[in-house]
Amino acid sequence: MKIESFTFADDGDVPNHPHWPMIVYLAALDAGEADPATAFERTFARHGWGDGWRNGIYAFPHYHSNAHEVLGIAAGEAVVRFGGAQGMVLTVRKGDAVLLPAGTGHQRLSSSSDLLVVGAYPPGAGRDLKRSGEPDKAQIRSRLRHVAKPLHDPIAGTTGPMISLWQQTP
Repeated sequence: MKIESFTFADDGDVPNHPHWPMIVYLAALDAGEADPATAFERTFARHGWGDGWRNGIYAFPHYHSNAHEVLGIAAGEAVVRFGGAQGMVLTVRKGDAVLLPAGTGHQRLSSSSDLLVVGAYPPGAGRDLKRSGEPDKAQIRSRLRHVAKPLHDPIAGTTGPMISLWQQTP
């Protein structure tokens, strides 16, 4: 598994996280995994991440101001803009996972017809859904600064890259 991390500045509309980077886990699952969706769900659950779902990625810019989110690409691939309008475009593929700290914008630009994403959240995360153009920007930014760092990385538990990359406490 290869790890990449990206930090996005607040673009005035999408806040992104002021301290913690987005983490991309390339080939988080073995390419030969027979049931990647179930494998992601089990991996996330083993590390305390739950309240999951199976679906895709919204085609509009959005983020969560009160919860971190992990996305496991169980099938297909998608071209996704992360970090808002001034962010970056990445292609995520079957077996990859993306850890989005609270406030990190994401938007599906295109995808294969078989795209299947498994999402999960750390314990206690009652998530909201914020879109571009939200009016209460000061309150949103305040809220995301207070979202706690999870105890475990959703892919690798206590030894995962989140543990070292998310060291600064807001």
